[in-house]
Amino acid sequence: MKRYGTTGLKRDKSNIISYRTTLYPEMPIENSDQFITTKIGERLDMLAYRYYGDSTLWWILAKANGVRGKMALEPATDLRIPGNIAAIIENFKKLNTSE
Repeated sequence: MKRYGTTGLKRDKSNIISYRTTLYPEMPIENSDQFITTKIGERLDMLAYRYYGDSTLWWILAKANGVRGKMALEPATDLRIPGNIAAIIENFKKLNTSE
């Protein structure tokens, strides 16, 4: 699921089109979550593919772990892998399709 797939567009007074702010749902820790320690060369998109079968879900890992502005991870970083991604995606869609 591409993270901008449900994010709306807006026009400003100059008729310039841009994306609305993308809102992300809260991701409380659940029993279905996994915890891992990263190895050399691991990236958010690679981990999303490994655990979810979809590299475009990297933003779930970033949001759940407070990672901002980078895709590559330092080795020996402890990461939480949220388990209930269906609920996360549903909440994401609700937040970004309502006006």
